[in-house]
Amino acid sequence: MRKKHPKIKKNDKVIVRVGREVDKIGTVLKVDSERGRVIVEKINMIKRHAKASPQTGQGGIIEKEAPLNISNVMIVCDKCTEPTRIGKRLLEDGSKVRVCKKCGESMDR
Repeated sequence: MRKKHPKIKKNDKVIVRVGREVDKIGTVLKVDSERGRVIVEKINMIKRHAKASPQTGQGGIIEKEAPLNISNVMIVCDKCTEPTRIGKRLLEDGSKVRVCKKCGESMDR
């Protein structure tokens, strides 16, 4: 069964709460809701050794982002610039939006 994590989406600004990258802020590049993982820009960088091939051309050491558990990151509000939890609000037109629990501002652009 597939798990859904609608609270954190692509292009959200998040802060890492645990681990070696604690208190670093980055933008979400990808959300894997099936595994409960997120890939954050310039956070949790790993090095991989790649062999030269016709597709990649030159081989060498490649640095890329490794996935983090979704529970280890917390979304940062754009208005109050603090880590916050997410609530939902129903608008007049019937659509749902995510709202900051601290300041009440809409998180969806």
